[in-house]
Amino acid sequence: MDQIIYLDNAATTALSPEVLEAMLPYMQEQFGNPSSTYSYGRTTRSAIERARRSVAQILGVKPTSIYFTSGGTESNNTAIASAVRDLGCTHIITSPIEHHAVLHTVEHYSKAKGILYSFVQLTADGEVDYEDLERQLAEQARDGKKCLVSLMHANNETGALLNIEHVGDLCRTYAAVFHSDCVQSIGHYPIDLAECGVHFASAAGHKFHGPKGTGILYVAENVYASPLIHGGGQERNMRAGTENVYGIVGFAKALELAMAHYGPERAHITALKEQLKRRLLETIPGVSFHSPDNSLYTVLSVCFPDNGQNDMVIMQFDMSGVCVSGGSACSSGEDSASHVMKALGRTACATVRFSFSKYNTSADIEKAVDAAKVIFHKSKLELA
Repeated sequence: MDQIIYLDNAATTALSPEVLEAMLPYMQEQFGNPSSTYSYGRTTRSAIERARRSVAQILGVKPTSIYFTSGGTESNNTAIASAVRDLGCTHIITSPIEHHAVLHTVEHYSKAKGILYSFVQLTADGEVDYEDLERQLAEQARDGKKCLVSLMHANNETGALLNIEHVGDLCRTYAAVFHSDCVQSIGHYPIDLAECGVHFASAAGHKFHGPKGTGILYVAENVYASPLIHGGGQERNMRAGTENVYGIVGFAKALELAMAHYGPERAHITALKEQLKRRLLETIPGVSFHSPDNSLYTVLSVCFPDNGQNDMVIMQFDMSGVCVSGGSACSSGEDSASHVMKALGRTACATVRFSFSKYNTSADIEKAVDAAKVIFHKSKLELA
């Protein structure tokens, strides 16, 4: 088989060589436990704090507001748990197209703690209806309830973007706590978290060429939060467990590189996305797109015409040497349409998510288009 084309970068990205180079000393020579007081421990402790300062500076916040975690799922869980347990939130406003790390956590606290929740309405493009969000916030405020708003900055399946500053303003107006899952946006956009008005924000290193198993939770400096994981005093008593030193170093280096090269890399990836849209429209009759115009530049969700074999399309792309997905990698075991497509009422077509990185090329896009032509031409012949 020819070289495999990887177009599922919203699921995970390749570790960049520069990030691996930064990590290697802490995987080999500098292996000390950062809680130890002798030289090996002090060296790794210093590396963690340098990484924290770097991440905080890039995100426009103080180092003391950044906590290192195992990734987006842990960070989302910690933020929601803290909002309920420490900040007294009794109602959660979220959306039906959030990542399961948010939806399942909200459902858990609804069952375990009796926390009520509601979904904000969505527009036809799958974006948040801000008027409905304000209506719900005003209603909860009138009833004397403290709200948590948990809305993702960029949807991981359609790429739909949230006006995070506007939501931050609404939450300030109605004294609500604001958590945003920024897993698909931090590392892809310059973001000043202090200006956004978020109380909590989550990120994961493997979405922007950093290592898997690393992430951050941002907690605004005026917010009290207690740990989700107990057993030690690490991360200023916020997260027990020996720190993943080389992962933390890798996260910081990956974020530094992503923001240093943001302009040209965004231009390159945007051109690939536009090329794929144009070529699919030229070659596949009836194709359309789930991704709205205002969407994440790294993601294109495509609605291929129903060919009677929708559940086989991802496998057919794989057999053609092209790695794509139907939606979130965390939902890849599901046989039916994803919860996002169900919520948007878009289950009558074969949904394929293409997601791009700086390592993709124009030739990769043409290979994907060629695969689509074969898959859908063959399907039509078999159905005839």
